Amino acid sequence: QVTLVESGGGLVQAGGSLRLSCAASGPIFSSYAMGWLRQAPGKEREFVAAISWSGANTYFADSVKGRFTISRDNAKNTMYLQMNSLKPEDTAVYYCAADTSVHLLRVLPDYWGQGIQVTVSS
Repeated sequence: QVTLVESGGGLVQAGGSLRLSCAASGPIFSSYAMGWLRQAPGKEREFVAAISWSGANTYFADSVKGRFTISRDNAKNTMYLQMNSLKPEDTAVYYCAADTSVHLLRVLPDYWGQGIQVTVSS
């Protein structure tokens, strides 16, 4: 069983930065792809970013490419999402996710965190 806990969310002005962290329990963290999805009020959940188990490959939604970076520290069982140049449209609940497949992670991951609010004011 994998448990995921997000931290680092909050309120920031447009143009600002936030770093989200996702701490994972369980010994299999290093063999899972990890990523982030988000859901804004009244909108469908959408893929944000993902990173392969080794960290060698990263994937981003077009809407965040060039502004967000994703990384992981397998020794600490922790994944990070650095969000720069934030926009009001980035406002959403952000969910940490894990799956053996990066492709499945983008749509229906095996494991989810409880989510954390990110609010970007204009």
